[in-house]
Amino acid sequence: MPMTELERNILKAKGLTDADVARLGELGVGSKADFATVGDAATLAQLTGLAPALAQAVMAWAVGAPVVQPGVGGGPVVVESSDLVLCVHCAAKQPKDYQAGDLCPSCGKQAEPILACFWCGHSGPGKFCRSCGAQFVPTGELELAVLLRRDGLPKDAIPEKLKGMSQAEKDTLWGRVRKAR
Repeated sequence: MPMTELERNILKAKGLTDADVARLGELGVGSKADFATVGDAATLAQLTGLAPALAQAVMAWAVGAPVVQPGVGGGPVVVESSDLVLCVHCAAKQPKDYQAGDLCPSCGKQAEPILACFWCGHSGPGKFCRSCGAQFVPTGELELAVLLRRDGLPKDAIPEKLKGMSQAEKDTLWGRVRKAR
């Protein structure tokens, strides 16, 4: 069954020329249903010599294949377990019997360092305090964060403020910390 005028016009709208459409007919692709036999865009590109992006667009129309654009989604979807722990240093998956504070079998460093919370004083692994929800700050800046808390800064603003401070501003705060001792 030959391709309908509508199908030919759609293929042209996708970027095919009259010669490309004629080439499809010569190869035995006479209707939209015949694209299912072709299978995928890579096979279409090999058969016809079309550019891969053009073949992908044609196959997306013909068989409903998803259009994969480089850098925009399109990669495989990986669903990880909710109890998965990744090393903060090398991103290696930790074994199922992992406990907070254990060393990573890949890099040998503590996979999830135990950090103290500047807001409530509790400690634990991860990026956020499990007691109050505050984002942990590096251990070396804990006293600076406590000082900023005493100054009345909001809980969520302190880690961002510390990240944005220059070394000179941090040195000034360290002077205040030393005075208070």
